This record gives sequence, C-alpha cells and structure tokens, in this order.
Amino acid sequence: MKRILFPTDFSEAATNAFVHALEFANSVDGELVLLHAFDLPVFDNQYFPENYMIIYESVELSQFEMFKDELPKLRDIAQKRNLDAVKMTHRLMDGGLLYNIEKTIAEDQIDYIIMGTEGASGWSKLFLGTHTTDVISDVSIPVLSIPLKAHYKSVKNIAFTTRYRPKDKAALREVIAIAKKMKAKVRLVYVKTSYSDVKKETMKEWETEFAGEPVEFSVIYSDDVKESITDFILFKQISILAMLTYKRNFFESLFHHSLTQDYASELDIPILAIPIK
Repeated sequence: MKRILFPTDFSEAATNAFVHALEFANSVDGELVLLHAFDLPVFDNQYFPENYMIIYESVELSQFEMFKDELPKLRDIAQKRNLDAVKMTHRLMDGGLLYNIEKTIAEDQIDYIIMGTEGASGWSKLFLGTHTTDVISDVSIPVLSIPLKAHYKSVKNIAFTTRYRPKDKAALREVIAIAKKMKAKVRLVYVKTSYSDVKKETMKEWETEFAGEPVEFSVIYSDDVKESITDFILFKQISILAMLTYKRNFFESLFHHSLTQDYASELDIPILAIPIK
C-alpha cells in the first residue's frame, strides 16, 4: 500500500488539496498521513523566561486543540465524497515543516507528498518563496503540488515533458504506474526547437521500449516552448503536468520549460514534480 504524506496548515489551499489527496490515495490504493507542524517560541538564552514551560505547554495545547477541531472537518469531506474508507493517520509535530516532512518520510516510508499552494496566480509564485520550493528541492520522492484554484477533476490525461535524457525513463515509468492506477493516459511531449540535439533514432528507441504502455508520444516543432506546451495542455485536456526536477539545479529545470508567471496564470493545474536521482 502506497503511503501519501499530506502536510496541512488547515488553510483554504490545504483543504482544496486534501480532496486531491483523498482521490489520489483512493486511486493508488494508498493511505494518507496527515502532518501538521508548528513552531514553538524561540528565546535568546540571555533572556530565557522563567515561565518558558508554561508558554511551551500553552502553545502546544492550542495547536493540539486546533488539530483536534479540524480533523472532523476533513473526515466530513471524505465521507461526502464516499472516500471515508481511505485510511488516515495523523502527526502533530513541533519544529520546522521541512525537517518534520523529512523525518516523517523516513519513519513512515512515504511514497508521495501532496501539498496545497496559494500560488494560483502563477507557477512562478507556486514555487518561489514557498514551503513547496524547499520540499521539492530537498526530498527524493514525487511531490504533487495543488494550486488553490485547481479544483479536483477526474484524471484522464497526464502530460509528461521530456528532453529524452536517459534518466528521464525512470520518471516516465513512475508516471505510467500512477496513470495505470488512475486509468489515465500519459501524453509525452517534446518541443523540438531549432537548437535541439535529440536524434530521431533516440525518440524511436523510446517508442519501441514503451510500446504497449498507455503512452502517446508527441513532438512539437517550435522555438516557442512556452506557447507550445500551453497549447498542448489545453488541447489535450491535461489534468496533471508531470515535470522532472534535476537535483543539481531545481530552478534550471523549472525554467527550462518556460513556466513563467504569464504562462502559469492560464492553467491552474496540479504539478507532479519527480526528482531525477
């Protein structure tokens, strides 16, 4: 059974993402691990208050009470969507979000992370200056980011952008496995520009290797990568965009696909970031 980590601050963006997390867990026969992390007050040792433990316990108690109050709301959402059979466990942890995510990944053997983001006005905002940036940059498992305005729809088509690098194949297999669970098709797209160096023989080798899989290969000849991918996503009615994140430079990978703010504002769809190891 796949284990899906769902970090939440109980915001509107997180609640919207919870629906996606439920549906994803149901599709892949998975279970959800709900994580709420909070920071305790930090004091300079020189001015360490005598009542620190009282403050500590007060903050911890208030977080616990909020956690306890919010969980029934999430269970109600699951019940209304007839997904209350999806197994859910809970973690309330003090400390930084990224630290606790990495700790939970190790201790609970997490396979995927699903996070909400308020970067609905553009994918540049979705990644820049958010917790999502840190998580995608640091973890070694796929992260599905859900913009606030990306309301859940049944997943029929998953776009997979590639430059036909050898390491991309492992990511494609990961996406194919997810697509099969969702009964969806993978729409692989490569934008061949005037300066592209991928040979036709390489593309043919990929088509042969993945023959029989639910993958459709598309090559677009254009120097306008941004416009080409935008049109592809809209024309093919893409539900999720799968991107590769090269650990040596996440932002280089991100902007290679020309995912600028004006491009992003047209789409508002979930992004599946798959690390290349």
